[in-house]
Amino acid sequence: MINCFIILAAGESKRFKSKKPKAYHLYKGKPLFLHSINKAQNSKKFKKIVLVINKKHKKFLKNVDLKNIKVIAGGKNRSESSLKAIKSIKNNKISKVFIHDAARPNFSLKLILNLFDGLKKYRCVVPAMKTNDSVKLKDKNKLRNIDRNKIYLTQTPQAFDYKTLLQVQKKTTSKITDDANLFIDANKKVKFISGETQNSKITFKSDVIEKRNLKYGIGFDVHRLAPKRKLFLGGIKIPSSLGTLGHSDGDPVLHAITDSILGACKMGDIGEKYSDKSKKYKNIRSTILLKKIIDQIKLKNYFVNNIDINIITQTPKISRHKDKMTRTISKICEISKNQINIKGKTTEKLGLIGKEKAIACEVITSVIKYD
Repeated sequence: MINCFIILAAGESKRFKSKKPKAYHLYKGKPLFLHSINKAQNSKKFKKIVLVINKKHKKFLKNVDLKNIKVIAGGKNRSESSLKAIKSIKNNKISKVFIHDAARPNFSLKLILNLFDGLKKYRCVVPAMKTNDSVKLKDKNKLRNIDRNKIYLTQTPQAFDYKTLLQVQKKTTSKITDDANLFIDANKKVKFISGETQNSKITFKSDVIEKRNLKYGIGFDVHRLAPKRKLFLGGIKIPSSLGTLGHSDGDPVLHAITDSILGACKMGDIGEKYSDKSKKYKNIRSTILLKKIIDQIKLKNYFVNNIDINIITQTPKISRHKDKMTRTISKICEISKNQINIKGKTTEKLGLIGKEKAIACEVITSVIKYD
């Protein structure tokens, strides 16, 4: 049995008032919906991820790497979209299913773990927050005071036993604003756990207006070529009779990207972070090293905005490998493919590079720091 994470992103975003639908608006360096996908992936708890979109918005996915993500068209309202997603995985031996609104990008991995803990005893687990505000109810032009201690503000992701959810999910209506409503209507137990303050829903464009500073960094790396060595460029292994000499895997592209990011964030250089005197970095993949740096800069509220790459080599030809390198780099840096540009350059057979004795790479990266 496997677990599934469903992301609902099929809304019209009318209240967001933007030409680009809310789910595809850039937030902290990447599309809003991609934050939820990345967190589901990083949790390593889900073998299946389903993204539910508005079929009119498909063009906005053009430059987003959605490998191993199932994308389906949603319905007329949230409830219908949820039902379509649940039915789309009916033959996949699903045990637990999480349903999440793409408009909530700031939930934590800890919340996912807490939801799974709740599912050990309950079939519906929902994060919720108490309100600190006074609450009134207007009913037929009359106002009533409501005890705020009895008010729960529910959040997503919400976690369910899949079979039970499939049983209660029989009707679709715009009045059903989350899937926990179905359990309540069916008089089934709902377990509330503590939600998160930062897990607020983005509704209006003003919700994503942040103070941000653009910073730039330059990276450069060069490696000698030698026989009987593997050749890694941009995170991928390239068939070649020559490979790079280096303490790690000798990937000059990822090394230059790493240095450019560190420079933009004023966090030193790759040599300080990963010394070539340390045995633990011997032959290590540069993909691992770059991922560590991405995790570190995120803790300081830095996010990669754009990467421009020049790979300087006489051989191999870069053009045939650009797409695969772009996909790999975008996944590691958690950005869209259209935020990366790769150019292959030669030295017209001049110098060590022209004589196929070395490969160099230079990179300029821009990062955004959010306050």
